[in-house]
Amino acid sequence: PTMFEVRSAIEIAATPEQVWKHVVSFSDLPEPQDWFFRAGLAYPKRARIVGSGPGAIRYCEFSTGPFVEPIEVWDEPRMLRFRVTENPAPMHEWSPYAEVLPKHLHGYMISKQGQFQLTRLADGHTLLEGTTWYQHGLWPAEYWCWWSDAIIHRIHLRVLAHIRTLSEDDASGLRSSN
Repeated sequence: PTMFEVRSAIEIAATPEQVWKHVVSFSDLPEPQDWFFRAGLAYPKRARIVGSGPGAIRYCEFSTGPFVEPIEVWDEPRMLRFRVTENPAPMHEWSPYAEVLPKHLHGYMISKQGQFQLTRLADGHTLLEGTTWYQHGLWPAEYWCWWSDAIIHRIHLRVLAHIRTLSEDDASGLRSSN
């Protein structure tokens, strides 16, 4: 299948050094308000990491389970790149049964790799870009990538906005204590 790329960016009023720790792992995100996440599409909840540097394992925990992300590039505070070795289901299937594992939810949207790139801006802020490379088995691919790209972009924005909030809260705490 074709490899697709989705890139999203956000400006953060904090230095790359202040942002970095929230890229590597972050606390619980608030529950989503977007209707499509509330209707069952998987959404990010938190991220944690075991170890540091290349070879560490990052777990980006979604509402349907964790993405397992072995770190390939750890260039603090500029870039974190990882492979994705395990993907959870892309959504919770609505059903009157306690747990349903339908085959149509597996193997049709597979995240392969991701990265966060941090760029220091002239004003001391940081441009944080999140990128996901993925494949899917839906046909026609060009039609379905419009939908999958939009969903992945919303997931990126959810995570990037949370990282911005955490980083700016830290930065403002440092400014007020000086």
